[in-house]
Amino acid sequence: MDKPTIQYVVEEAIAAGVDDIIIITGRDKRAIEDHFDRSLELEHFLREHGKNKELQMVESISTLADIHYVRQKSPRGLGDAIYCARKHIGNEPFAVMLGDTIHVSEVPVVKQLMEVHADTKTSVIAVEAVPREKIKDYGIIAGEKVSERVQRITQMVEKPSPENAPSNIAIAGTYLLTPAIFDCIERTEPGLNDEIQLTDALKLLMQREEIYACEFAGKRYDVGDMLGWMRTNFELTLKSESYGRELRPFVGGILKGQ
Repeated sequence: MDKPTIQYVVEEAIAAGVDDIIIITGRDKRAIEDHFDRSLELEHFLREHGKNKELQMVESISTLADIHYVRQKSPRGLGDAIYCARKHIGNEPFAVMLGDTIHVSEVPVVKQLMEVHADTKTSVIAVEAVPREKIKDYGIIAGEKVSERVQRITQMVEKPSPENAPSNIAIAGTYLLTPAIFDCIERTEPGLNDEIQLTDALKLLMQREEIYACEFAGKRYDVGDMLGWMRTNFELTLKSESYGRELRPFVGGILKGQ
C-alpha cells in the first residue's frame, strides 16, 4: 500500500516489545538502510510546506528502534542469513521474521510466539493450515497437541508432495529460536544451490531440545512473488481508512463492466 513491506515487519517487532533489531541484507539493498535513516532534506521540505502529517510519519521511521545491519556475503539460504547475526545475538533467544511477510493480527504474531516460549523455554515456530495444493510449497510439521493452538513438533518435512506429507500444517516464516540453533546451522550441510536450509538445522536442533509449533491467530500475507504482492496490495488498500472508501466502489464498477 503506502509503505514498504520491511516497515510492516519492523513495526510488528516493535509492537511485540522488541527494541533491538538486526536486518540481514544483501548486495544492492542500501535502500533499506536509507529508509530507516533520517532524511533531513525531505523533513525540511515537508516542514516548509506545512505537511505535518507526512513529516510526523517520516520522522517516526528513524526512531522506531535500534536497527543494525549485517550483510550476507552471498545468497546461501535462510540458515546462513540467520548465522550472520550470531555475534550480535550472543547467548539469548531471538525472533526471526522474514522480510517478505506481513501479518495482520490483534496480538503480533511474534508476541504470540514469545508467550509460548515463556512457558516452554525452547524454540517456537509459527505455523498455519494450508490447502492441499499448497503443501508442496512449505515445510510441513507433525506434532502432539499440548493446547488448542500449540503442538510439540515430532516431524518436519521440507516441501513434501501432498500424498507424503504428515499433515497440512505449514511452517509460516516466523520463529523464536534459542541460540543452540547456531551450532546446528554450523553442522548443516548445504543443499540445493549451495544453500543452508533452516529446516535442516531445526531437525538437528530437535535432537537436542524440544521445538514447539504455534498456530497463530491472525492473517499472513506473503509478498514473495508477484501474485502475492498484488493480492496483498489490493486487500490492504481496500481495507484502509485512507483509500478504501473511494476505491471499493471504483473496483466494483470495474468488475461490473467485465
